[in-house]
Amino acid sequence: METLIPLLVPMGIFDSIGGFFTTLMTPLHWAVSGLLVLFHWLYSPLLGTDSGATWVLAIVSLTIVVRACTIPLFVKQIQSSRNMQMIQPKVRELQKKYGHDRERLGQETMKLYREENANPMASCLPMLLMMPVFFALFQVLSGAARGQAHGAWLEDRPDLVESLRAATIFGARISDQLWPFSGINNVFIVTVVLILAMTGTMFYTQLQLMRKNMPPEALTGPMAQQQKMMLYIFPIIFAVGGVNFPVGVLIYWLTSNLWTAGQQYYIIKRNPAPGTEAYKEWEAKRKAKGLPVGGAPAVVAATDGDPGTGPTDVTKIQRQQPRKQTRSQRNKK
Repeated sequence: METLIPLLVPMGIFDSIGGFFTTLMTPLHWAVSGLLVLFHWLYSPLLGTDSGATWVLAIVSLTIVVRACTIPLFVKQIQSSRNMQMIQPKVRELQKKYGHDRERLGQETMKLYREENANPMASCLPMLLMMPVFFALFQVLSGAARGQAHGAWLEDRPDLVESLRAATIFGARISDQLWPFSGINNVFIVTVVLILAMTGTMFYTQLQLMRKNMPPEALTGPMAQQQKMMLYIFPIIFAVGGVNFPVGVLIYWLTSNLWTAGQQYYIIKRNPAPGTEAYKEWEAKRKAKGLPVGGAPAVVAATDGDPGTGPTDVTKIQRQQPRKQTRSQRNKK
């Protein structure tokens, strides 16, 4: 989702897309700019109105709030991805059996999806719902760093936009970017460090997912090869796109990547997929505590209780409905 934006910006595609959706995204711009201004107002008495630290903390806080609001969608995406991941061995068996008959293969695959309650589109839907939010967040921060206000809260306060542009962190303005290259200076050092950190956290997140929470069967085949390619391609996209981003946007992306890594670590540690390295570690810990093991720990939101501590095979118990009896059966009683 977010990895698409660094690719679109250098190609000049994002600007045209952003202009097309500006009117449709006005409510999101309003909300994001409002949160940014709110956090700036909260930190200003402590650090100063035009301080770079104030704006950096405002950007970090804004990113955390937005990511926290998307936790339910993230959990839904994890659930859908896990379902698709677990049935891949069965999908490959169908491909071997019906590979010569594409029509039959399609029918049997859809039948398998229905039986296993798996939906390939279910893992994409949360991503599509989150994408406008991240586009709005990116536009507000990138526009403010370039002196172009997005959102009523910034449009009505040009002084805040100028304050954000002029604020510095470690000698580099929040509006500065690596390209065009201007020599080895504070801007170069700050942007390179942020780009490397942003790229490294992205790579670590993907590597953690593949090594810890994917069964051996899912690491073979064409789909696995594509995932391995993405493991290296996405960081390169980040690095290339990052040279065109202001420092403020790089800070947002690094914060978002750190949140993703931490959130994913929590899910993998407490709700691993069966048959994975993380599941073996989870199972060993439960055995050491004398807790029951077996089945798959349910992926639930934080508000649904404490995941990973209850029974692993949760079954909904429904009240048995009385069967309808004929008159003769009732008379025998």
